[in-house]
Amino acid sequence: MTQYSDHFAPEDLRVRGTVVVVPGRGETRATYARFGRRLAADAYRVRVVDAPVLDAPDPAAGLRDLDARLAGAVEGTDAGDGVARPLVFVGADSGAAAVAALHGRAGTATGARPDALVLAGLPGRAGGPVGSWDDELDVRTSCPAHRAALTGDPQVRQGLLGAALPEAVAAAHQDADTGLPVLLLVGDADPLADPEALERAARSLPRARLSVVHGAHHDVLNDLQHRSVAAEVVSFLETLRNDLLPLTTVQFSAW
Repeated sequence: MTQYSDHFAPEDLRVRGTVVVVPGRGETRATYARFGRRLAADAYRVRVVDAPVLDAPDPAAGLRDLDARLAGAVEGTDAGDGVARPLVFVGADSGAAAVAALHGRAGTATGARPDALVLAGLPGRAGGPVGSWDDELDVRTSCPAHRAALTGDPQVRQGLLGAALPEAVAAAHQDADTGLPVLLLVGDADPLADPEALERAARSLPRARLSVVHGAHHDVLNDLQHRSVAAEVVSFLETLRNDLLPLTTVQFSAW
């Protein structure tokens, strides 16, 4: 059984890079099928791994396991069985916290070195009961399609969104000191976010961008604004391919 799900670029297009997605608490690979297809349509090879297991007695073991799975997921993404660059790790919720822990100042990653990170929906508050499944869905998203996908997936672990992350993992992005380009994504209707901590983290990094998605909830990659969020990620990927020089600027706008 493969350790990741694949989303392929169109056959007639050259692969423009590799994106590996790390889900968050309770989520599965299927949670990011829509997001994966959308990026793949723009000629990026997208692979989704399983969410990290961080609630074990030894959270470091979960990070080591994730590191190994990420290393395996990047292999063979170009025609020569190498890695199609740029290589970008996209983490959501606890997946974002784990990616930050692996590649931040005190990072322990020994596997593949990414060219950039996308950290979406970083949890900024301690865990706690989220109530019923409907209550959890309200925290996660207002998108009917995403709510139905989560509810209809028998492998989604309901209630885990209320589980607290290990302190060393939860605070990793606040102590990050990575030289990698980082795109931080957060919804302004995310009750689990700590906007002030995210802004401090963004300002402390040498190459960071904090994008706030209006009206989006915790599952910022999959909420109602998922098209605009995917476009923001693709814009970041394309800018990354251009040495972080914007490919477009607004000369004039009436709105």
